Amino acid sequence: MEGDECSFPPDSSDDHSLRGSVASSATLSRAQDVLIYLFGDSAVHLTLEGLGTVTVQELGRNVREALHTPESVQDVFAFWLCSPLLELQLKTRHQPYKLCRQWHDLLYRFTEASEEDISQDEPCLQYRRSVFYPKSKELQIQEEGVLRLLYEEARSNILTGRYPCDPEHWTSLGALSIALDEGTSLDSQQFTTTIREKKLSSYLPAHVTMGSGGLFSTLRGKSSRQVGLEQNLFKEYSKICTSARSSPEPTQLLHQYLNTCHTLPYYGCAFFFGEIDKPAQGILQRGKRKAVNIGICLEGVYVMDVKEKHVLLGLRFSELSWDHSYPEEEGDSHILWLEFDGDEDGTPVNKLLKIYSKQAELMSGFIEFCVELKSASEGAAAAEMDGEVSLSQQPGGQEERSKNGRGGRRGMLHRQGSVVCSRVQSLNTISYVDDGKEIKRLKPKRAASFFARQASAVSYSAVQTESLEQG
Repeated sequence: MEGDECSFPPDSSDDHSLRGSVASSATLSRAQDVLIYLFGDSAVHLTLEGLGTVTVQELGRNVREALHTPESVQDVFAFWLCSPLLELQLKTRHQPYKLCRQWHDLLYRFTEASEEDISQDEPCLQYRRSVFYPKSKELQIQEEGVLRLLYEEARSNILTGRYPCDPEHWTSLGALSIALDEGTSLDSQQFTTTIREKKLSSYLPAHVTMGSGGLFSTLRGKSSRQVGLEQNLFKEYSKICTSARSSPEPTQLLHQYLNTCHTLPYYGCAFFFGEIDKPAQGILQRGKRKAVNIGICLEGVYVMDVKEKHVLLGLRFSELSWDHSYPEEEGDSHILWLEFDGDEDGTPVNKLLKIYSKQAELMSGFIEFCVELKSASEGAAAAEMDGEVSLSQQPGGQEERSKNGRGGRRGMLHRQGSVVCSRVQSLNTISYVDDGKEIKRLKPKRAASFFARQASAVSYSAVQTESLEQG
C-alpha cells in the first residue's frame, strides 16, 4: 500500500511508540549503518549521515549505486516498511526513520494485533517492486541485475503461496528456477540428486510439497507424491533444455519466468489482511469468518483464501464499485464493501461482499488512487492516438464506463476450476436487484452517497451500507 494514502499519526517525541532500538537524535548526525533488505536473503549495507532526515529519494540513489543499476530503472522499485503485521510502500518524500518511530501507532490503527505483538514488532526496510510499475514495461528491461531482483521477489511470492497458481504454472516456474540455478545441462540422475539436496520446497510452493490431509495420509503419501512432483519438474526442465538448444542467456530465462508470472492477474499487487463471512451451514456454523488476503494493483482487486491458496473473487475496476465504513459502536469492524454483478437463481442481481479489516480505509484510498492513475494513463495513451478512435471509445472513456454501470450489465463472474478464477458461489454475499426489490429476506435502503467516489459509477443507484445486514 502507498504509505500516505491515509494520513499518518503525528510524530511526537514523547509518544509511546518510540522504540529503544531506534537511535537517539543526538547520534543521528553521525554516520549510521543501515541495512536495506532484498528478496533472496540478501541486503545492501549503507553508511549514511543525517539518518533522521534522509528521504526515500536519497536512499534510492545510494541503493542503485551499490547495486550498479541505472537511473533509468528507478521507477521499477520502491522502498517498503514491512513486518508480519503490516506492509507500507513509501513515497519518495518520506523519511523512513520518522515512519519507524510511528510504527507502533500505525499497527494500533491498522491491525488487530495484540498489544504484546505490537510491542515486539519491528519493521525492516525493503527494496522491492513498486505497485505502480506497469507489467508492460517490465519485460522491456534488459539489465540482468534488475531482472534478478524482480525474479527473486516473484519467486518468493510463488513459493509462499501469496500468488496462487495452478499446477502447470508452478511446475513451469519451478523448472525455470532450476535452470537458472543449475544450468540447462543436468541429466535425469543429476536432476534428481540436485532436487533432493536442495529440497522440493526450494522450487515448489510449500503447500504443494507438504500436501494435505492428516498425519498418517501425509506420511504414507509423501514418498509417492514427491516422486511424482520430481518427475513433472524434470519433464518441464527437459522442455526448457530442448527449446533452448544451446545454453540460454540468464536474461532469457528471467524474462520467461516473469512473463509466466504476468499471466497471474494479481502479479505486483499490494497485499492487505482481512476476513469475510463464511456461508452459513446450519445454526452452529453462523457467525464464523474466513481469513483472506486482499491484493490490489493497477488492474483490479483480488480476494484470496489464505488457507486454501486460491482466488475467491477477482474484479477489474470496471467490474466493481466500492466503499468503506467505520465502526459505529465499540466492537464493530471497519468494512470494505465490494459491489459487483451476479446471478441469484437465474435473476441478475448486484452482490455486496463485506471485508472486515482495520485496513479498510487504506484499501479504499488505494483503490481510488489506482483508478485515478489508470484513468489518467489511459487518457494520455488515447491522446497520443491519430484520432481515428475518440477518447470516449477507449477503456477509460465515458462510453465504456456507462456500459459498466446500471445502464448495462458488467461481466458476469462464474466459479471455475482454476485457482486463479473467482469462486463467487462460495462467498457469503448480500444480494439485491436493481429496482430494490427484496431477495431472500433482504431489503436494502437506497442512498445517494454510497459508491459516490467511483468515477465509473455515474449511473449507479447507490446503497446505504449502514442498513445492510445478512439475513
